[in-house]
Amino acid sequence: MLTPGQPAPPLAGKTQDGDFNLADHAGKYVIVYFYPKDNTPGCTTEACDFRDHAAELAGHNSVVVGVSRDSVKRHQGFAAKQKLPFPLVADEDGTITTAWGVWREKKNYGRTYMGIVRSTFLVAPDGTIAAAWDKVRVKGHVDAVLAAIPA
Repeated sequence: MLTPGQPAPPLAGKTQDGDFNLADHAGKYVIVYFYPKDNTPGCTTEACDFRDHAAELAGHNSVVVGVSRDSVKRHQGFAAKQKLPFPLVADEDGTITTAWGVWREKKNYGRTYMGIVRSTFLVAPDGTIAAAWDKVRVKGHVDAVLAAIPA
C-alpha cells in the first residue's frame, strides 16, 4: 500500500472517453479511486457519491479518476448509465492495480482470491501521495476525501 509522501506511480490508460494520464494533471489534486467492478452495489454507490460531489471537488482544484479491471466497453455503459462526469480507466491487464498495491489477496465467505481492495489515493499537485485510504467503506468516504484536500 502506498503511503503519504511517496511518489505516485504512473497511471495512464484507456477510459470510456479516450485516454487518461496522471502526468497531464500536474498542479492539481487527483483523487484516484480503485474499485472492484462496474455495476455492483458498493461500486455504484461510490461512483455516484463522487459524481454528486463533482462540483465541490472541482472547486478544490481536484479531479477524480476511477480505476478497475473492467473493459473500456463496460466502463462506457457504466459511466453512461450513472452519468459519471469523470474518467474510468480500464486496467484489464492489472498493470496499474499492481503498481498501486491494490491488487491483493482477499477473503470473502471463507474463500481466498486475488482482487482489487477498494482504495483511494489523493495525489498532491507535486505528484506525491498526500493521503491514502485502504479497505474503504463507501458510506461517508467522499466527505473524508474532501476534508483531506487543503482549502
